[in-house]
Amino acid sequence: MGSKWRKVKLALGMNTCLYVPQTLDDSSSSIPRLSDAVSPSTGHSSDRPPTTPTPSSSGLRLSLTGSKSSKKTCAICLTTMKPGQGHAIFTAECSHSFHFHCITSNVKHGNQICPICRAKWKEIPFQSPASDLPHGRSRINPVGWPQDDAWMTVLRRLPSPRLDPSRQISSIFHAPEPEPVVFDDDEVLDNQPEITEKSTSSKEAANNNIIGTIDIKTYTEVSAVSRTASHNNFTVLIHLKAPVTIERQDSNINQTESPPVSQNSRAPVDLVTVLDVSGSMAGTKLALLKRAMGFVIENLGPSDRLSVIAFSSTARRLFPLRRMTDTGRQQALQAVNSLTSNGGTNIAEGLKKGAKVLVDRKWKNPVCSIILLSDGQDTYTVSGPIGANAQTRYQSLVPISICRNNGEGLRIPVHAFGFGADHDAASMHSISEISGGTFSFIEAEGVIQDAFAQCIGGLLSVVVQELQVGVQCAHPSLQLNSIKAGSYRTGTLSDRRMGFIDVGDLYAEEERDFLVTINIPVGCSNDEMSLLKVKCVYRDPITKEMVTLEDAGEVKIQRPEITGELVVSMEVDRQRNRLRAAEAMAEARVSAENGDLAGAVSVLESCNRVLSETASARAGDRLCVSLCAELKEMQERMANRQVYEASGRAYVLSGLSSHSWQRATARGDSTDSTSLVQAYQTQSMADMVTRSQTMILGNPAPQRSLRPAQSFPARTRPR
Repeated sequence: MGSKWRKVKLALGMNTCLYVPQTLDDSSSSIPRLSDAVSPSTGHSSDRPPTTPTPSSSGLRLSLTGSKSSKKTCAICLTTMKPGQGHAIFTAECSHSFHFHCITSNVKHGNQICPICRAKWKEIPFQSPASDLPHGRSRINPVGWPQDDAWMTVLRRLPSPRLDPSRQISSIFHAPEPEPVVFDDDEVLDNQPEITEKSTSSKEAANNNIIGTIDIKTYTEVSAVSRTASHNNFTVLIHLKAPVTIERQDSNINQTESPPVSQNSRAPVDLVTVLDVSGSMAGTKLALLKRAMGFVIENLGPSDRLSVIAFSSTARRLFPLRRMTDTGRQQALQAVNSLTSNGGTNIAEGLKKGAKVLVDRKWKNPVCSIILLSDGQDTYTVSGPIGANAQTRYQSLVPISICRNNGEGLRIPVHAFGFGADHDAASMHSISEISGGTFSFIEAEGVIQDAFAQCIGGLLSVVVQELQVGVQCAHPSLQLNSIKAGSYRTGTLSDRRMGFIDVGDLYAEEERDFLVTINIPVGCSNDEMSLLKVKCVYRDPITKEMVTLEDAGEVKIQRPEITGELVVSMEVDRQRNRLRAAEAMAEARVSAENGDLAGAVSVLESCNRVLSETASARAGDRLCVSLCAELKEMQERMANRQVYEASGRAYVLSGLSSHSWQRATARGDSTDSTSLVQAYQTQSMADMVTRSQTMILGNPAPQRSLRPAQSFPARTRPR
């Protein structure tokens, strides 16, 4: 038990220490207090009391010894207990006190021990049915499962005991009742029409909230090709960079502050989190998940909406899509805090319910996404070893409504997080790929909040949607050979003179690089030759108008009679290296899955040698250096079958996800400051991770100057 408690303290020690919230009566006390592990409040707000993983649900024992406010604070809901506030107070035989409605809901499911001192009670409180509750309280079961289930029932307390009928706030949760057949009970959005047809208007200028449009640059492999020579597979790089928001530009000007992105300057989000609460999540894992969800809830704005799905053997919606106002946050925190772990792992059922929330909603925010977290393998839908038919089996986990290219025009990316050494990395990666999301590997339990922070840092900064890049051959003798775009859908017309790339959403300042190859023929009477024209079309998520960038870039090269020594473009060489590395990772993974770990290591070593001889490597290019470090790390994780099963597979798949989408993912990365995660991490992501790491609970977050985009520090990986 001692080692387990040390593990909990280590995981929660730095910026996640538990303190009891300070009351007004305790403001002069200097004694350290317990604060909530999930509510990073910037003050002592009475209408948003902090919550924390309850001892009964997480198995953690929180000692309140030496805390002056412990007798005044309910250890279950962590709100103040004062006589005369309209709430009964129960004092147990061990002398510890709790809100009567909190402790009755706690013991209702058989918990007959004190959450503080763990003493077994001989006398336990009992509460009458919901119909007998006094006015102003409502019994809620966020999960609504059978009464003998281990899930907790909690009671919501209105902000003030003095009820004003004209201003009474109704609970967003309801008494236990069957879920509706259609999930169209989402909370209404302000000034939002019901689902309408897409706008077809076009505009050339940026709106008031986003500075500029997409920045497009093109680079050729070399600047010139002799007119007397041909050049097959000539490479052209198309580089895109999303615009910046007003707040980001302002913070760049004022380096003394790094404010969060304003709610008014970004597109609001509909987010559904699908959380694994099976038996294997008990203890530290569940406590850390609650803390991470608390961070997510606190960083959503009043126009953002959240719904939470919890799954084990079956799945249940805790609450419908609700706006994260102060009241919405408080109630969402209470619902998440009530989670307990038991049962098996039914990922398919959880995803099905999460997708249904977004498909059935009556109102729509511009951005929507699903965050999926699991630490196990689906034992209800997928069976059998990883092999040739695995992909087909994994597709059964994903509802057709959220599959990419399903013909319905609805994009719901699933950002999947594999938690620990026992999760099914192959299935989680497949789910993310099929839906258009990313796969992250949370190897160290303590970084789950940082991983979530990086993800929502991106989701809360979407500035471009439905982006499509068009490529057209400018010279009549040219045809497109290939368009290399990773996991993005590409296509060409039958004559191969026009092609497209479906990019989708971009976060603020996010970058994308695509390589197009063509065959340049002999002969050209002019000294200059036009190769390609690039065009972009995308939707502004705030105005919902279409933005068209005609002739966004025209690619030309020189065609002299004789060319001197030509220098290879560093930008093109860098992206070639990225593609080489990604292809080697994919090939090595296939070998490893087929049992040939030696062959997998050989593939990675060979790629490493090739990269080291390229122009960008010789120039000390940082991306090339980090690619080599990543390949070396993968070799170590393929040292033997045990290591590969425990972490190698997940590490490789998370890397492939990051490279194929050119989007940051979290990994159990030991490449330290050269982590390739930095290559795709935007400033909004980095700022959110910094907030997660440096936040002082119960006190205002310190103002920090902006820093270059970084990944969160790598944790020491057990060997």
